[in-house]
Amino acid sequence: MKARAPRAFTLVEVALVLLILCVLATGLSVPIAAQVAQRRQDDAVRLLDASREAILGFAALHGRLPCPATAAGGTEAFAPGGAAANGRCADFHGGYLPGAALGLAPLDAQGYVIDPWGSPGNRVRYAVAGHLAVGSVANALTRVNGMQSASLSALGAEPHYLFVCSTGAQANGSGCGPAALQLTRRAAFVLVAPGPNGALPPAPGSDEARNADGDAVFVHRDPARNGTDEFDDIVRWVPIHLVASRLLAAGRLP
Repeated sequence: MKARAPRAFTLVEVALVLLILCVLATGLSVPIAAQVAQRRQDDAVRLLDASREAILGFAALHGRLPCPATAAGGTEAFAPGGAAANGRCADFHGGYLPGAALGLAPLDAQGYVIDPWGSPGNRVRYAVAGHLAVGSVANALTRVNGMQSASLSALGAEPHYLFVCSTGAQANGSGCGPAALQLTRRAAFVLVAPGPNGALPPAPGSDEARNADGDAVFVHRDPARNGTDEFDDIVRWVPIHLVASRLLAAGRLP
């Protein structure tokens, strides 16, 4: 009896198998992409937590909060004639985290701390309320022993530091608008990781633009993708009373 030749797959069967494999691969890729996105989000939060502790450690050691870095490089930047002794920063609200001054790692080639999305637009931003004269002490938060000179009572009595709002819809350069939109007015410093869309400039008038416009008002809210007001900034802040607590523990206050 003559043996039957092995049956070959038809083009239709091969195409069907390829289609099934593509469907399976697509189904797997979505959870993997979601896992990668969540891991980056978690890494960004840990980065901001580590940065917060580095800033508080700097304050305990030096008796002041560091000045932000500028576009000139990732080191602490003072205004002309400025120095640690007078606390005159080059840019109090529109600068970046000075990773080199804080001893943070890793840094990019210019010395900036970059969030996990890794583009030049993902430099971690840092703002400090050092522009304020507390009591009779100018730049009290960023000058050596400025908070000690101002006194605990004056630090507590100061009506506001940096503002953080739940939306920028009614915010302006001096506040959040209605009190119900105000998360805090007592942030000594604010950290912002630009998140997944950091490589793109924020849309004019958006809440992300509010976090990059260089004034003392910031927005923190849940991530959203709704056209012109897409928001995925990760925002953390430290209130003045926590800074004071660290300085008390370090013997820098009262």
